[in-house]
Amino acid sequence: MHVNFAAAGRSRGFSLVEVMVALIICAVGLLGLAKMESLALSSTGVASTRSLAALQASSLAASMHANRAYWGAGRAPAITTVDSTAANNFSGAAACTVGGTTACSPDAMAFYDLQQWALALLPLLPGYSATITCSTAGFPVNCTIQLQWVENAVASNSQQNLANLQTPTYVVYVEP
Repeated sequence: MHVNFAAAGRSRGFSLVEVMVALIICAVGLLGLAKMESLALSSTGVASTRSLAALQASSLAASMHANRAYWGAGRAPAITTVDSTAANNFSGAAACTVGGTTACSPDAMAFYDLQQWALALLPLLPGYSATITCSTAGFPVNCTIQLQWVENAVASNSQQNLANLQTPTYVVYVEP
């Protein structure tokens, strides 16, 4: 019995070229997986920010329902603007808290609520701007809370231009 060792040696293992091709294919697959993971993480952050915006707008709506003497009586200005600057319109509002020594008027309570709402929004929504528009003609009074902010996003491909992304807007309609 004669064994050909030269032929057996050639079919025994992988060549270096085959191993390199397999490593390149695995590396490309892992890069794709990493890109998908970064997009998923970015999408989770965007969804979180949008949820916080919805919760904050709803909290202001609840404050408007609680202070019907101001918001529901048509005493609110037609347009109220609250922004992320430290010196917004309500930064000097007097503190109206439960158990305080002085009674708060509906106007003072509304200004205090807006001040606290603006302070709560500051760490949650970077560069936010809120516009509260109330129809003062006729009853019932209808108000709209429009909230805009700057959002960080990750492009999914090279054709997506992040400069063309619009500032997200959340709108709540309220009848205080």
